[in-house]
Amino acid sequence: MDKFSLKIMCPDHVFFEGDATMVEFTTTQGDVGIYAKHIPMVNVIAPGKLTIHCEDGSTKVCALHSGFSEILQDKVTILADSCEHSDEIDIARAKEAKERAEKRLSQKDGVDIARAELALRRALVRLNVAGNK
Repeated sequence: MDKFSLKIMCPDHVFFEGDATMVEFTTTQGDVGIYAKHIPMVNVIAPGKLTIHCEDGSTKVCALHSGFSEILQDKVTILADSCEHSDEIDIARAKEAKERAEKRLSQKDGVDIARAELALRRALVRLNVAGNK
């Protein structure tokens, strides 16, 4: 299977750099799966699960929280606000964040709905990636 270079950069570190046969993530337009020789494009990333298919057949599942991607035929670059491996996720903290966001959304007055919905989405992604729903 053809491979491509994948680089995922967060503001303070390089999260992943290596070859992959496929990468899957969520954009503001929906879920995408990218193989080598993909048509060039740029996407806005929405919070969601990131799956990296490595050339040895293994997969890495991560939580990807917004950013941008540049897709070229032999290279994919993701500039992420943050990205977490599944084993790095603090499940208790994610559950607390989910409850806080749901509480804010249930209040009608003085709440930034878009911000609360984004916080809820991030918490749900973390719980999903960590194996909890």
